[in-house]
Amino acid sequence: SKEICEANETIMCPMCERNCTLQKLNESCIYAKVTHLFDNGGTVFFAIFMAIWATVFLEFWKRRRAVLTYDWDLIDWEDEEEELRPQFEAKYSQVERVNPITGKPEPFQPFPDKLSRLMVSVSGIFFMISLVLTAVFAVVVYRLVAMEQFASFKWYFIKKYWQFATSGTGVCINFMIIMSLNVVYEKVAYLLTDLEHPRTESEWENSFALKMFLFQFVNLNSSIFYIAFFLGRFAGRPGKYNKLFNRWRLEECHPSGCLIDLCLQMGVIMVLKQMWNNFMELGYPLLQNWWSRRKMKKRGQLMEHKISLPQWEKDWNLQPMNLHGLMDEYLEMVLQFGFTTIFVAAFPLAPLLALLNNIIEIRLDAYKFVTQWRRPMPARATDIGIWYGILEGIGVLAVITNAFVIAITSDYIPRFVYAYKYGPCTDQGYRQEKCLKGYVNSSLSVFDLSELGMGYSGYCRYRDYRAPPWSSTPYEFTLQFWHVLAARLAFIIVFEHLVFGIKSFIAYLIPDMPKDLCDRMRREKYLVQEMMYEAELEHLQRERKKNGKQYHHEWP
Repeated sequence: SKEICEANETIMCPMCERNCTLQKLNESCIYAKVTHLFDNGGTVFFAIFMAIWATVFLEFWKRRRAVLTYDWDLIDWEDEEEELRPQFEAKYSQVERVNPITGKPEPFQPFPDKLSRLMVSVSGIFFMISLVLTAVFAVVVYRLVAMEQFASFKWYFIKKYWQFATSGTGVCINFMIIMSLNVVYEKVAYLLTDLEHPRTESEWENSFALKMFLFQFVNLNSSIFYIAFFLGRFAGRPGKYNKLFNRWRLEECHPSGCLIDLCLQMGVIMVLKQMWNNFMELGYPLLQNWWSRRKMKKRGQLMEHKISLPQWEKDWNLQPMNLHGLMDEYLEMVLQFGFTTIFVAAFPLAPLLALLNNIIEIRLDAYKFVTQWRRPMPARATDIGIWYGILEGIGVLAVITNAFVIAITSDYIPRFVYAYKYGPCTDQGYRQEKCLKGYVNSSLSVFDLSELGMGYSGYCRYRDYRAPPWSSTPYEFTLQFWHVLAARLAFIIVFEHLVFGIKSFIAYLIPDMPKDLCDRMRREKYLVQEMMYEAELEHLQRERKKNGKQYHHEWP
């Protein structure tokens, strides 16, 4: 960042077709300093720490779940046979088979019917996911069109920071599309789940939860994946840029890198979504309850003397709980877990924002359940169902994603290669910042402005590893490009294997059940066996006395 801020004579190539002017590299000084906060040597270790934390978190949740299951006497509850859904019984009442557990006939869904319904449901899921990708593509087209307009804007501030304006407005539009599509996804998930005709209520909940997670996960993260792994990767080079539909030039990364765009995208979406969720959880029930009280006053149910209603009637006038219970609460926490782990290398503030949000939301949820919602119907459960498997899947995806973010999106690997292979400390080993002297100049290629045909002369710089125009092979990739590419691939492989190995080792070390709980369960089992022994022995003694036989104090 220091070299970028001091680059007063380095001219950067235009970043758009018509309205962009030549700018000096030091104009992106602020972006470089902000990027350095997230893209530094500690990023790798922080990503490893968060991957290990996710494993420890899930392993200790297993232990907590075992304690809760024991305290509520639900150890053997899951062995009981769950009742069939009335919809399932009504649909398949004509087809029966004998239940292998109960030995009684019950409705049965033939395999061809189940397979056909499942295929329709999967097709619906892929259609909705393709709709999400279409929406992301529309936002990408907007960014390509908007950057030309903002670059020629009348207001000097927007014209100067046109890249920030393009990214900011693109994020806001993307967020509005996300929240609009979420409403559609919930209705579609209901339809697809009912179409499958799940056998039991738990099967229905698991199927619905998986669809809602897939829809919202893709909806929230598709644009983030685009910025992290595709933005600026296929833009081309000056004089030979790739264009969308042969009309709009593909967007490039900022001179200080793509990480600042990724950080902005994640920060805005995470903060706005948490604010929206808190409003919908508390503000919306408050407005509904206020409106219902207002209607009651208009109908004359409350006299001028304010007759006090009994408590049960006041409770009845509150808002009912959602039909799918705590599904929204689970979904919000699981998506937040994804934000705090999947792209934590690009946005290290995500865990802090999640912590602050949860501190506030705990009190908001308490107020909502006690004062704004009717008392929910209790239901027994031994675990959190399919959500635990989803959390484990997110933990695995987080390792892979962070490896690619550090290797591809950030400049960690190019700096590493330069320090060891091309910098002033090539033969001395890596020694902090002084070995990176000249890195910025090494990471910028040279382009002859006269080839643009826009009246410019001289040379400009752009982010890439290509040969200069005066070389024998102008604008071809240099050896440094292939060294960086090889180092990136090697880092991905080493990082993933190292972190997965540590995660597996930690998961093996931490038992799923606390030792004191195991001892208590074994003690209970022992006492039950003793009671059965005493009861059987007493029964045997009575039988021998009745028959007049001699008995001994021993096990028969």
